[in-house]
Amino acid sequence: MSGGVAGLNDNYLDVLQNYGGEEWEVRRGRGAWICGCPEGVKLLKEYRGSLKRLEFEETVLKELKDQGISQVDQYIRNQDGELITTGEDGTKYILKDWFGDRECNLKDSREVLSAVTWIARLHRAFRAISWRGEWNLGSMQPPGLCAEMRRHSREMKRVRTFISNKRKKSEFELCVMQDFAEFYEQALMAQKGLELLESGQEEGQLFLCHGDLNQHHLLMGEGGIAVIEFNQMHRGKQMADLYHFMRKVMEKHGWGEGLGLAMMENYDKVLPIDGKDRECLYYLFLYPEKYWKQLNYYYNANKAWTPAKNVEKLQKLKEQQEARNRFMSQIK
Repeated sequence: MSGGVAGLNDNYLDVLQNYGGEEWEVRRGRGAWICGCPEGVKLLKEYRGSLKRLEFEETVLKELKDQGISQVDQYIRNQDGELITTGEDGTKYILKDWFGDRECNLKDSREVLSAVTWIARLHRAFRAISWRGEWNLGSMQPPGLCAEMRRHSREMKRVRTFISNKRKKSEFELCVMQDFAEFYEQALMAQKGLELLESGQEEGQLFLCHGDLNQHHLLMGEGGIAVIEFNQMHRGKQMADLYHFMRKVMEKHGWGEGLGLAMMENYDKVLPIDGKDRECLYYLFLYPEKYWKQLNYYYNANKAWTPAKNVEKLQKLKEQQEARNRFMSQIK
């Protein structure tokens, strides 16, 4: 809603007063409150993380700005100099700079290539930030990619076992059983390959990563691209960031080799992709993540009824296998 903060719950009014925001224009958006003020657009949202995590993000984002990557989230401290403001009901809030730009359009190849160039710039700036000892904990340094793959593979196998024990199977369950062996073999191959890669990995090959890069977190503006939501930022393999964005694009474009290679070329122009990076990217693409997601969704939802669109998604994965394999052969 707009027209000042009068229409808001008193808890939010109390919080905004800690930032001198009594006269701000406020409306709901992105599961938070978008605030218009003389200094620009701000975002007020609930926060459930730790102060240490927030201080980590603030430090890194300020260093990015110093390096010229200015269009990223910046946290705003309240009038008491604190990052977190607690409302009267005990709910914790944070305030940060915001951008009114639209999300990257994955169907527009030019926008996609511009976004990949920006991702490479972000990664290059990340590499210039020295890792600190106090960051060696929790979400800032999670287990490696291989550990995540192993967990997902166990979940896939559990779903297969569950479905195997069912006497009467739905169309979705029959699709799972029909193609499980093929996708599970890919999972194990990717897992083994990445395990070997990580076993020979040195500390110097790990860098800061965004952790959740997709079109929703890349906003297209006239002055450049804004990168938002660094709450998954951690130390790891930067190729995982590139992979997550590229996979979304490739799925939209039917795994067309031309666009895939163009994305890698645009990234490479800013931040060269070496042999180990290419190998890592190959194993990430080899792992059937979309297939795992469908099985995971099925297992954790109402197994008695699966929407037809989920059956279609499994069928589409099968149909795109050949094109996906052709693209992967170009990476390794």
